Amino acid sequence: MKAQLGGEEGKHKFVLKTPKGTRDYSPKQMAIRERVFTAIINCFKRHGAEVIDTPVFELKETLTGKYGEDSKLIYDLKDQGGELLSLRYDLTVPFARYLAMNKITNIKRYHIAKVYRRDNPAMTRGRYREFYQCDFDIAGQFDPMIPDAECLKIVHEILSDLQLGDFLIKVNDRRILDGMFAVCGVPDSKFRTICSSVDKLDKVPWEEVKNEMVGEKGLSPEAADRIGEYVQLHGGLDLIEQLLQDPKLSQNKLAKEGLGDMKLLFEYLTLFGITGKISFDLSLARGLDYYTGVIYEAVLLQQQNDHVEDPVSVGSVAGGGRYDGLVGMFDPKGRKVPCVGVSIGIERIFSILEQRVEASEEKIRTTETQVLVASAQKKLLEERLKLISELWDAGIKAEILYKKNPKLLNQLQYCEETGIPLVAIVGEQELKDGVVKLRDVATREEVNIRRENLIEEIRMRTSQL
Repeated sequence: MKAQLGGEEGKHKFVLKTPKGTRDYSPKQMAIRERVFTAIINCFKRHGAEVIDTPVFELKETLTGKYGEDSKLIYDLKDQGGELLSLRYDLTVPFARYLAMNKITNIKRYHIAKVYRRDNPAMTRGRYREFYQCDFDIAGQFDPMIPDAECLKIVHEILSDLQLGDFLIKVNDRRILDGMFAVCGVPDSKFRTICSSVDKLDKVPWEEVKNEMVGEKGLSPEAADRIGEYVQLHGGLDLIEQLLQDPKLSQNKLAKEGLGDMKLLFEYLTLFGITGKISFDLSLARGLDYYTGVIYEAVLLQQQNDHVEDPVSVGSVAGGGRYDGLVGMFDPKGRKVPCVGVSIGIERIFSILEQRVEASEEKIRTTETQVLVASAQKKLLEERLKLISELWDAGIKAEILYKKNPKLLNQLQYCEETGIPLVAIVGEQELKDGVVKLRDVATREEVNIRRENLIEEIRMRTSQL
């Protein structure tokens, strides 16, 4: 038998690890994660969104050609002799496929699920190969910029609610970008590839981006310099007005359209009272190919020393925009469904909150147990089981220790360790008197509560937790 199993010496060392770019979540991490999800879902629901789900893998052709230069990051599944499949790369393309397939022209939905990217991950910065996305999208034919403004309001609400610190939401428009490229002398065929260069401006200085445009992508240095004049501009309504007067840009139909809409957007954002955190930024490009109109990205700001004028960004925590053509790509008749949406970068947010909890050494409860049913004497297991069953049936979150005769000290210690606020102690005298001794773990106060009032008392004491 041993020979069959390949004795001890034949065993190769088996490495216990999670695959590259993935991680486990401990109960403590999950408790933080749940808090974040709850805040985000509450916001989506406050704005009247429905929820959907889609398969974790899609037909390979569904995903092909939707992500521009990022397509190489898609995970293809091994051919099983049937359909060719890939793991989903985001939640937006599956959403568009869902709309086209079911002929839906109007929906406001959110979707929270894992997506997969064959990235070389920097896990410390909250980048993974498997990670959650939280998307909110509004699909349908509406008047310009009203749904777009609501998406930005949602980002503002969530980031304020999670108290992550100071943030900035950068806004631009694909049409303004394309118009700018045109008047700067970028050939049509190079729009998308120059776009993905511009998108790097938040990470690398202009000189490097210029070198990439000229050296690698074959753009003329003159065109690159003209782009440089525009992409370093950022501001608010004043900048929009200035560009509407710009002799070159105002002659371009696309840019003019985009600037007109941007002006409208800023008027709505002013009514929402959130323009203080919003910057119209001409360098914002968002690499994905499917955006057609407004695009935005939220970044967290790290306050540097007082004498530095511009706060430094610590990375994007939300992004999105308008993609009016994506659903049409899936529709056999090419029927378009205009869409605008936002994706909350839950992993990055989670990394930040996790580090913060570590630093503050805040105690995080990983269970919601309200009361431990305990006994001070032996031979009371049956009574503990009867009582805990009553509590469970009344919807009270309760635990017991799995021993016939646990020591009272051990039971109290368990409460201290896990943060259970109350102990219900059954003893012979209490049983005779028809009471239960309720102990407050923090203050160590004990009171006898009549058995029929116990449930009410526990509810009352733990309702504010």
